[in-house]
Amino acid sequence: MLFEGVLFFPVTPFGPDGELDEATLAKHVDRGITAGAGGVFVGCGTGEFHALSPAEIERCARVAATAAAGRVPVLAAAGGPLPVALDHVARLRGAGADGVLLFPPYLVNGSQKGILDYARAVTEAAGLPTVYYQRGNAVPTPSTAAELARLPHLVGLKDGVGNVELMHRTVRAVRRVAGDDFQFFNGLPTAEVTVPAYRGIGVPLYSSAVFAFAPEIALAFHRAIITGDTATVGALLDGFYHPLVELRDRAPGHAVSLIKAGLRLRGLDAGGVRPPLTDAAPEHVDRLAALIETGLRLAERS
Repeated sequence: MLFEGVLFFPVTPFGPDGELDEATLAKHVDRGITAGAGGVFVGCGTGEFHALSPAEIERCARVAATAAAGRVPVLAAAGGPLPVALDHVARLRGAGADGVLLFPPYLVNGSQKGILDYARAVTEAAGLPTVYYQRGNAVPTPSTAAELARLPHLVGLKDGVGNVELMHRTVRAVRRVAGDDFQFFNGLPTAEVTVPAYRGIGVPLYSSAVFAFAPEIALAFHRAIITGDTATVGALLDGFYHPLVELRDRAPGHAVSLIKAGLRLRGLDAGGVRPPLTDAAPEHVDRLAALIETGLRLAERS
């Protein structure tokens, strides 16, 4: 399972009753793939994994797999306590997911052996290509990452920490045992801001939350990055992405709530977020609307 292009992390739409809105999710996934996504990761961080039941993640995976219809790979989230993660992957197999993004139970301090044992148990049960998401307290050392890369079904590692020095050593350690087919992903919030640095250490793939509501901007940035158009990269970072990060940091949970607000601004109502997240304040939505207009103008010039 080799990825190219911009990776699409859909939101999880909720209806007025707070329940999963499958029809809107199907439309959201189809629009993203049609726009040019290189892969779909459903029910993950942007999709409020923390707020979904195993049954809801199964439904999200089934809807996304049906909407994708084989056009791009569809991965879905699994994780948390080991019995819950095993329940997740059993459901994902039946739902037609092509792979798994594994969220380990990062609110507890496990040993390096514990991280490896956890990943081994889940990947063996899943039998599907799996990407390990390192974040919180569940961060492997470079040597442990190399052992993870030896697991038969583990095909990638996504970084949600942002320690570039550690990540560089991890990339080198894994490459020595797994070669170039093992894939690394930049999974930091608003990943475009750190893409130049991560590409420099051998991590070209990244998740784009912006793609969920403004694929034109995300694709313009990606084209500029891969073609070496530093002027466009700089213009988009200065005019859109850096101000977006400043807006994102004004309130906890904005990394998700602003994405849903952006979707509403672009004509797809995915509902609000589930507690403990809160929806973006009206003045923040107004600021987001202005940023989207600026970003679209910059994208058109590229």
